Amino acid sequence: MPQTRIAIVDDDHDIREPLARYFARCGYRVDTAANGAELDRLLSGSTFDLLVLDIMLPGEDGLAICRRLQGKAPMPIILLTAVADDTDRIIGLELGADDYVCKPFNPRELLARVKSVLRRTAMLPPRQVRRKGRVRFDRWRFDFSGREVFGPDGVGIRLSAGEHLMLTTLIEHAGMTLTRDQLLDLTRGRDVQLFDRSIDMQISRLRRKLEADHKAPRIIVTDWGGGYLFAANVEWCE
Repeated sequence: MPQTRIAIVDDDHDIREPLARYFARCGYRVDTAANGAELDRLLSGSTFDLLVLDIMLPGEDGLAICRRLQGKAPMPIILLTAVADDTDRIIGLELGADDYVCKPFNPRELLARVKSVLRRTAMLPPRQVRRKGRVRFDRWRFDFSGREVFGPDGVGIRLSAGEHLMLTTLIEHAGMTLTRDQLLDLTRGRDVQLFDRSIDMQISRLRRKLEADHKAPRIIVTDWGGGYLFAANVEWCE
């Protein structure tokens, strides 16, 4: 079985290199970089199972790198932050990071977070489509790059950022039941401040916009005891 490969990006040598040695002793294959440019060189020739990324980097910071990688080389990301303020942490999670650890930290805590993220992402179902292009379902037309769904009359209904991401995720896994935990992870929203009920509220808002009768849904149906299923047939548009 191949070794799990991790990239650690931190401009502080006294954090980066001891951390790399610690993870290597724990059985991981580790590469390191001090900034975004060095990370890009690593990614040009290798693929990684997880990225440990410091937010406070010289030049392109960790949040900018996180944003850029989500559309280019998506992989699980754990952010390292020395800032006590919640702002960077929340922005990082919204940009697609899977978890965060505040400095100073115990390497054993980071190891536990790495194992947890890898375990969660390994359990996620594969995506059926990429987040680009246009699809039709039921009576709706949806462009992945936009924030609206269009009915047969051509009139658009605006979606919030959360609704857009939820609809995209459901379409990507059309015909598959997704649990609330899976939806939290797939929408990159796993955080101690989020909870199962937030998924239910997002689904409820989407149903009110998409369903002919939101009390008897036919597009996003509930699999009792399991989760939610996007039941409508999805047709790609040229």
